[in-house]
This record gives sequence, C-alpha cells and structure tokens, in this order.
Amino acid sequence: MTQLSNTAIQYAHQNRQRFLGELIDLLKIHSVSTLPEKKGDVRQAADWLAGKLTKIGLSGVQVLETAGHPVVYATYHNAGPAAPTVLIYGHYDVQPAEPLELWESGAFEPTVRGDNLFARGASDMKGQVIASIAAIESILETSKLPVNVTFIIEGEEEIGSPNLGAFISENKQLLSCDFALNPDSGILGPDIPSITYALRGLAYFELRITGPNQDLHSGLFGGIIHNPAQALCELVAGMHDAEGRITLPGFYDRVRPLDAEERAELARLPVNEAVYKKQTGAEVLWGEAGYTAVERLGARPTLEVNGLLSGFTGEGSKTVLPSKAMAKVSCRLVPDQDPNQVYQQMLEYLDKNSPNTIRYELIKLAGAPASISDRNSLSVEAMAGAMEQVWGKRPVFRREGGSVPVVGQFQQILGVETVNAGFGLPDDNYHAPNEKLHLPTWHRGIDTLIYFFDNLVV
Repeated sequence: MTQLSNTAIQYAHQNRQRFLGELIDLLKIHSVSTLPEKKGDVRQAADWLAGKLTKIGLSGVQVLETAGHPVVYATYHNAGPAAPTVLIYGHYDVQPAEPLELWESGAFEPTVRGDNLFARGASDMKGQVIASIAAIESILETSKLPVNVTFIIEGEEEIGSPNLGAFISENKQLLSCDFALNPDSGILGPDIPSITYALRGLAYFELRITGPNQDLHSGLFGGIIHNPAQALCELVAGMHDAEGRITLPGFYDRVRPLDAEERAELARLPVNEAVYKKQTGAEVLWGEAGYTAVERLGARPTLEVNGLLSGFTGEGSKTVLPSKAMAKVSCRLVPDQDPNQVYQQMLEYLDKNSPNTIRYELIKLAGAPASISDRNSLSVEAMAGAMEQVWGKRPVFRREGGSVPVVGQFQQILGVETVNAGFGLPDDNYHAPNEKLHLPTWHRGIDTLIYFFDNLVV
C-alpha cells in the first residue's frame, strides 16, 4: 500500500456516511429519461452531479446539451502529459419504477434495510457513479491524483443512448484518453470479485408479414390462403437448426473463436448449469451444441424472438385468418460481427425462405457492436490488482451476455479499450421493483477504485 492509497482509504472510510447521504440525495431525483414529464428531473440530476464534481475540485465542469438529455462533463488534468488519461463513463438516468405497488418502500424514497439501500437507480447506476466520484475525492483531499481523468455522465443510457454516439464523434478532442473506465457493470457475488472484459453487441429487428388485404373468415378462406401467422412461425422456426445454430447465411463468418486459454479462464467462473436453472426456473437449458452454458451466454452469438403478435388474442374464440403477423427479433453479437451485416444476412435469409404467398418487411430498430478488451493490458491488470488488494483474492474474468453500447462506441470512435468494473450484484433487481445496492460491496468498490488509480502509475 502506497502512502497515497493509505491516506485516501482512511479518508474514504471516515466519510462513508457522508458518501451514502450524497447518494441518497441523488436517488431522490426522479431522473426517468423515457418519460417526457420527467425532463426537468433529468436536468436536475445533471445539475446535481455538475455541482458535486465542481465541489471536489474538478475543472471545466459543464452540462453539455445534446438533441435529448444533457451530458455532464468534467476534467482533472493536473497529473501532467506523461501520466495516463482515464475517461470515466456513467449515466444518471434511471428506468421507470412501475409497477409501484410491488415496491416495499418508495422507489424514490431511498431506504436502508439491513446491508442494502433500496431505490430506483441505487445499483444501476447512480451508486456506481457516486463510488467513482468518492474515490476521486478521497485521493484529491489527501494527496495528488496520479492520473488525468475526464468524466462523461450521460442521461439517456436507459433509452439506448440515442445521442451519445454523435456526442462522442463531435467531441473527440475533449474526450481524448488512453482508456476508459465503465462502472456500469457488476461482480458475481459479494465474495467473488470479477472483471467483465467482453460485452455482446446487438442487432434488433421487427419482421412484418402481410398476406390478404384484411382479416378473413377462417371457415370461408382457410385452406386457400397462406396464413401470415403460420408463415411467420415457419420463418422464425427456420432461423435455428437442430443443433441450435443460427441459419442466417454467413452469420458465423466473422465470429471470433474461443481458444483453449480463454475457455479455461471462463471455466473458472463459479457458475454452472444448476445455477442458471435456479435463476431462471427452467428445468432444462438449451443452446448451441459444443459449448458450455457460460460460453454460450457470453462468447457465442444468439438469435431470440422477443415478441409475437397476430390475429385475435382476446378471451374466448374468434375464427379469424389474420392479414398480418409481426415478430420482434434480436441478435446478441460477439466480436467481430457487424450489426449492419447481420441485417443484410437476415434479408438474405428472408429472400431465400419466404414463400411467394406472403410479403415481408424487415425494419432495423437498433444496433450496437460487441466489444472486447485485452485482459493483459495495464488498465485491466491495475483493476485486477486493486480487487485483489481489497478482496484478498484474484478476480475472475467473464464475458457479459448483455450490451453496453458506449463501450463499443469508445472502441470504434475514440480507438480505446474499456475496463468494465462496477460493483452491482446479480440480485440487485436492476430495472425491477425493489432495486437495491449492497452497501458493504459498494464500500469495497470505492476502496478498489482508489487502489486502481494508484496502481496505474506504480
């Protein structure tokens, strides 16, 4: 432990209650980005963070406008040009709290019960943002920050970050850095420190099938008209083969294979099929043959039906032959797949397999690239060492099945990799009622970040 770490850790421990109080103040703000009536609350959260960053001594603090909600920007570049620059990402917006009746205490009335703080945004990700700020404050108040830092905290992550890519592209010089830190992630358990080194990307489509020009009587026309609902089901069913592999032409051409070393590292993760069965309630797991559940979840691409809609779905019966059918289909992508290329592959599949009895339209709704970081880089090793200093054990490395678009954007636009290291837990109820933050893990997270910044220059 260096003198910097020693004094900063002491400061952090002495100020734990104040840090918690500040988090509670931020959690009381209804910064729900998807609701137009909460626009003022979203702005209030941005202003609150700008004030906090100013108070701890950062410079150039600004609330920068986008076409939607603003981005909070701040810097501390006093370590000199030879020191690395870390771009710290966060978001201050949250998901809607509904259904409100399922909350045991008010979603925006932060409540501590036992070791947990309950509130919307406690873990995802206001708690992670405050942990990052608290770590920086602890160093600045007791020593000199050994690295340069830039904060970028957005207000639209929960609605897909529609304006962040343009913001990054337009402000590349402001955001210039050696690597990024993304605390919008978690660890596998209170005693299982972990680093996410890869995130899957996303390609999301709406597939519309049209047959006759109106709904028809199934007795009068059934048997001579190809039912669009049936045609849709046949097309969707054909998107996988009997081995669970996706049948879109060329879908696996750019999928980066897993080597023996990485498969061995993933095998260290303390999760198995029994864990996933317990989490999901599924009696049997399913997926691509030849891979373990952990490998399929983080390192292999997927194609999922997220929703189906057609015909009569009300109570009782109605003998209708529907004129239209629709499916929402998403693909989780891995390095080096391209969402736009997957869209073309889906079109090719539909062109080849759609019968001439129906018409189809494929609408591209969202896309984001996958990302992967070098597990042996200085930044990842600094985080791994910090976790070992706090937890007393080497962290496990994992691939995350979900998507964090900003990580891919940093890689594509700024040309930098990201350390994904937050301190949420799998049972923190992200996006659900009774979202919580495990406070002992949160305090460990602040300590870890202090060691992390120190380790970058040791």
